[in-house]
Amino acid sequence: MFSGIIEEFATVVAIKKDRDNIDFTLQCSFVDELGIDQSVAHNGVCLTVVRIENGTYTVTAMKETLERSNLGMLQVGDKVNVERSMLMNGRLDGHIVQGHVDETAHCIAKEDANGSVYFTFEYQDNPEMARNGYFTVDKGSVTVNGVSLTVCNPTANTFTVAIIPYTFEHTNFCDIKVGSVVNIEFDILGKYIARLQQFK
Repeated sequence: MFSGIIEEFATVVAIKKDRDNIDFTLQCSFVDELGIDQSVAHNGVCLTVVRIENGTYTVTAMKETLERSNLGMLQVGDKVNVERSMLMNGRLDGHIVQGHVDETAHCIAKEDANGSVYFTFEYQDNPEMARNGYFTVDKGSVTVNGVSLTVCNPTANTFTVAIIPYTFEHTNFCDIKVGSVVNIEFDILGKYIARLQQFK
C-alpha cells in the first residue's frame, strides 16, 4: 500500500524484454536501502524488486501491467516517479493508493496558474466502468503517475488537477505535456461504495 507521496524520480538505465514481460533497471538515491521482494510504486504501478547490483535495481512488469499502464512506453533515460510502500507507523499524507493502475489517460490541456500549473486529463468514457467506481468527483482523490492529487472540475471522462511548483519540480510532471500518456488509479473508496450499491 502507498500514499501517493512521491519520494523522487528514478531514471531508467536499461530495458530488457523477456517474452511478454519487460525488465526495467533503474537508478535512484535509495537503491542501497532496497531489498529483494520489496514493493516499489513506479508511476503508480506496484512492482517487485527482483535484482540489485552496481547501484541499480530491476523490476519486472508483466503483460497485464503493460497493457493497463504507460510503462511499456518508457525508454532509457526517462524519469519515473517512485515511492516505497508505507510504514504502518507513518502519516498518511496523501490517500490510500494500492499501486494497481486502472487505466491510462491523455493530457488534453496544460495551463499556467500564476505559479502553479493546471493539467487536464481525459480517460475512456465507459459507463460500465463508471458504475463500478472508475470515476472522479470534485475535491476527491485520484492518483496520476503515482502522485496523490485532488480533483477539480470532473466530467464523465475528464478531470483537472493543480500542481504546485514543488510537485512539478520533484516528479515527472515536469515532463508532462499535451498528448502525454499517464497512469491513473481511481479512489478505492469510490470503488467499494459503487460495488455496495449493486447489492441493494
